[in-house]
Amino acid sequence: MKKHILPALKLTFFSLLVLTVLYPLMLWAVAQMSPNQGKGVLIGEGIQKYYKQIGQAFNTDEYFWSRPSVVDYDAAGSGASNLSTTNPEYLKTVQERIDHFMAHNPGINKADIPADLVTASGSGLDPHLSVKAVEIQVKRVAKERQLPETEVAELVSKHVEQPLWGMFGPKKINVLELNMALDKMSKEKGSNNE
Repeated sequence: MKKHILPALKLTFFSLLVLTVLYPLMLWAVAQMSPNQGKGVLIGEGIQKYYKQIGQAFNTDEYFWSRPSVVDYDAAGSGASNLSTTNPEYLKTVQERIDHFMAHNPGINKADIPADLVTASGSGLDPHLSVKAVEIQVKRVAKERQLPETEVAELVSKHVEQPLWGMFGPKKINVLELNMALDKMSKEKGSNNE
């Protein structure tokens, strides 16, 4: 028994050192090299500031909708439903989201709706949508804002983020940044029409 205690204590001490000191220090050092030193990137005007990396609830027709969130975009606790894709409750929720989307976007075929518009992300805080998930909403947003579809589509194309280093991950769009630019565009168009 004594011959096992010393190696166990050494392993425990080594694990504590690595996991509670070295690893957090390494993450802190990497964060110091990122924008805003790992504190998150704030965007917005005046006193209205939002974290760019945390999804926001956009669910009215004049905005591009966000990816659904099981935690209502509450950054205090991220999470998912953990229901399997064959769970009847999960399937019912997804079907309700599909029906809601189709009711607000007439003329869209069910098969054309991207999965990220009707399924929540693993964290519930995903600020991005696929390019297709945003483009499929252009017609509705343009109509609600009384803007030409071509101008709204051009705004969308300006907000496409390329994959990391040009090869890791898909192209995506930050919905918060896009909707803020959309508000700015609408404001400028409104002031030009006065």
